[in-house]
Amino acid sequence: MSVHEFDVATADGGSRSLSDYAGSVLLIVNVASKCGMTPQYAGLEALHRDFGPRGLRVLGFPCNQFGGQEPGTDEEIQEFCSLTYDVTFPILAKVDVNGPAAAPLYAYLRSQEPGDFGPDHFLYERTKASRPEAIDSDEIRWNFTKFLVDRDGTVLRRYESKVTPEQIGKDLEEILG
Repeated sequence: MSVHEFDVATADGGSRSLSDYAGSVLLIVNVASKCGMTPQYAGLEALHRDFGPRGLRVLGFPCNQFGGQEPGTDEEIQEFCSLTYDVTFPILAKVDVNGPAAAPLYAYLRSQEPGDFGPDHFLYERTKASRPEAIDSDEIRWNFTKFLVDRDGTVLRRYESKVTPEQIGKDLEEILG
């Protein structure tokens, strides 16, 4: 199985097959517009523009599961991303990334890269207090968790929220050549 086997909902109500991205390196991110990490949109857009010509595709999936920080409609989210951060990479339909209603793509991503949540993880104590069931699971912990996927659709790495897009550049250089 690979990421390319999934279809995802688009913000305009349509559907897109991730097989359309076969041959590209993907950075899949759960995003939110009212989060302290929302400025990461600028870094994601910079990665999209800098590495896009070499085969990187950034895909944003809005999610409202963390503190209600993505309350808008798909249309409102599109407008915010465009006007505030000049985002040109795809922002898809809002999804759940955890729980029984999690998008199948996210259930797969989590199963392939469950994450590394040592005590130094910056959200560890807050997460532990608010969602103790998540500490020893593969669940997404917060907005702006990123998954790096190779050209064949294999999940290579998971980056937690505290890892900025700028910090991922070195890995992208290595993968994209």
